[in-house]
Amino acid sequence: MDTDPDMLLHATALRRRLMFWRGGAVAFFVLACIVAMARAGGLGGHAPHLVHLKLEGVIPSDPHENVEALKKAADDASVRGLVLEVNSPGGAVTGGEELHDAVAAFARRKPVVVSMGGVAASAGYMVSVPAARIFANRSTLTGSIGVILESPDVSGLLDRVGVHVDQLVSGPMKGQPSVVQPLSPEGREMLQGVISDLYGFFVNVVAQDRHMPVDRVRQLADGRPYTGQQAVSLGLVDQIGSMDDARKWLVGATHLPDTVRVTDIGPATTRINWRRWISGLLSGVPGAEILLNESTALDGAVAIWKL
Repeated sequence: MDTDPDMLLHATALRRRLMFWRGGAVAFFVLACIVAMARAGGLGGHAPHLVHLKLEGVIPSDPHENVEALKKAADDASVRGLVLEVNSPGGAVTGGEELHDAVAAFARRKPVVVSMGGVAASAGYMVSVPAARIFANRSTLTGSIGVILESPDVSGLLDRVGVHVDQLVSGPMKGQPSVVQPLSPEGREMLQGVISDLYGFFVNVVAQDRHMPVDRVRQLADGRPYTGQQAVSLGLVDQIGSMDDARKWLVGATHLPDTVRVTDIGPATTRINWRRWISGLLSGVPGAEILLNESTALDGAVAIWKL
């Protein structure tokens, strides 16, 4: 019996549709498996890896982006450890405290290693001490454990030009310190008490995290910087070594293969650093770098090593 050509065409079309839907179902299943494996940490960026955070320059009063990056990495099950690169002369006490606490919270869950650059002093040292291991170069300047509060007084200049500023305050300490009035003896005593309290906090942080007696830390914490070599002998740093040495130590501590991936975290590297860009343009202008450094916005007391 002859077969109707229309029926043959219809049957062929049905078979093609069936194959299409079967292929689509298989593709969907494979895709679902890939997604499930990735979420479980079996593929791609979710495989076990290390993270790297670079703290460079003056530490601001609000290090929100770095703190959030540390929290997110700590909560990520595929992150096994942190390489913290520090190249900072210090900065705001509050910013240093927040970063220290964020690093300490990470270190309670996963190992942290610090690699110090040219300078990791004052608040830059404070954020380093929660690490399980601190590496520094021999020429690194670190330590400088202390706090400073500076307030300019232009009252003498105002007197010369015949300008007088009246200040109405609710109490004798409210106007201390003042740019337009000399610091009173009582104000100096009050502010020195604030600095002493912040200094005591700094000393206790170092003593606790470095497992050193408080009295020993106070002996070392007169504000002076130490070279990396000196810091090792004093117990402020663990070992002389490079960034690569720090990474190798962390790989061993986490029992990961030498080829493990290290991912950068923190503020987006694509963001334009206007301060650094302007500094580069003015690098040939005498005194420009000093002006830029002195104009850094820092509120309140700071823990910073100054040249």
